[in-house]
Amino acid sequence: MNALATQATNAPAEKTERGLLRFITAGSVDDGKSTLIGRLLFDSKGIFADQLDAMSRARHKRTVGDTIDLSLLTDGLEAEREQGITIDVAYRYFATPKRKFIIADTPGHEQYTRNMVTGASTADAVIILIDVSKVKLGDDGSVDLLIQTKRHSTIAHLLQIEHVVVAVNKMDLVDYDQTVYDRIVAAYRAFAEQLGLKDIRPIPLSALAGDNVVKKGDKLGWYEGPTLIELLESLTVYDESHDDPLRFPVQLVARHDGHQANDFRGYMGRIEAGKVSVGDKLTVQPGGQSATVKDIVTLDGSLQSAIVGQSVTLLLNEYLDISRGDMLVSAGQPATLLKTVEADLCWLSEEPLDLRRKYWLKHTTRQVAARVTKLDSLLDINTQERRPADALGLNGIARVTLNVQQPLAADAYDHIRATGAFILIDEVTHQTVAAGMIRLPQAA
Repeated sequence: MNALATQATNAPAEKTERGLLRFITAGSVDDGKSTLIGRLLFDSKGIFADQLDAMSRARHKRTVGDTIDLSLLTDGLEAEREQGITIDVAYRYFATPKRKFIIADTPGHEQYTRNMVTGASTADAVIILIDVSKVKLGDDGSVDLLIQTKRHSTIAHLLQIEHVVVAVNKMDLVDYDQTVYDRIVAAYRAFAEQLGLKDIRPIPLSALAGDNVVKKGDKLGWYEGPTLIELLESLTVYDESHDDPLRFPVQLVARHDGHQANDFRGYMGRIEAGKVSVGDKLTVQPGGQSATVKDIVTLDGSLQSAIVGQSVTLLLNEYLDISRGDMLVSAGQPATLLKTVEADLCWLSEEPLDLRRKYWLKHTTRQVAARVTKLDSLLDINTQERRPADALGLNGIARVTLNVQQPLAADAYDHIRATGAFILIDEVTHQTVAAGMIRLPQAA
């Protein structure tokens, strides 16, 4: 079964650096996100010969002559190629001798901002692309960043993405002018400081020409920093912490097949935070019962301990009423039980939020009925100020209050992502209408 996992390793107490980096590209329409990823894959030898041949013969390519349209590598949908925009989230994998990468190419059009939220939810880093030809540079020294640049940066901050690479693209269109680059970077840093983003890494490049992506650009001699691929290889990403309290949402209760005499009862799931060992004292939430770990089972046999990220089956000494949606947590370090939830909500549906309606709230493996009882404030993307609101529509971001029918065992999103995140589902259409991040008072 999928919930039964892999061979375990004993967890070191200290953090260990991870060899895999998950990152996304984000920016406005036609900023060059798909072309940048295509250039990364092409120059790092991450494209197969048949893919190159197919791209060279593509009928929707947007380049002149025999030049390959690298954006076609990720714009796989027919509608994307016809319109010249990215609609779906395209995932690509490649590797260099120093690191492995998973890339998510997310749409730039405002209509598809919800797809960017999906791609960003598991990302370690984001590349914010800024098209120099679209940025308005005033004679008075002012710089007008695009609204999508601000919106995607805000989402990156809300989702706690650690590293932000600011790729100032299409430098060839301004003759690689350092002054233009410096003004744009200064404007973005000012906005990022207001937003609260910490690790900002600016870089000038031309994805179409290949300057400063994998190879140094001859016309960017004034830039003394790394290329984009060198920068991505150098970003520090740690494995998930084992020091957090245990969070084990139960996915499935496993029983024996009926032909065995022993009464096997195991609780299957993925460890979302912390670690667990045989003999550990646990608490079942939301019920509050106490339990002791009798065994930890995987396809490879029993383990003495398991760590965050592993999928295992836990056997307990006690016979308890535990079902899907319950959570096993460290005794003495429980999650917070919430009937009223305060959260930041990214609205993903074209149908606006209706305070009179009931929605399904899915949190880890638990799904409960919920109703948004209050729109506390709406976030202004431009000014980062929160203002009163009476409506929440597509791509809007608001602080809201929800009431849930049954209590949730949750943590602040800033503390543990997996138990601080949820989605809202329309009970009629079963479409996901919002993504939420729980804010607890002590973590606000």
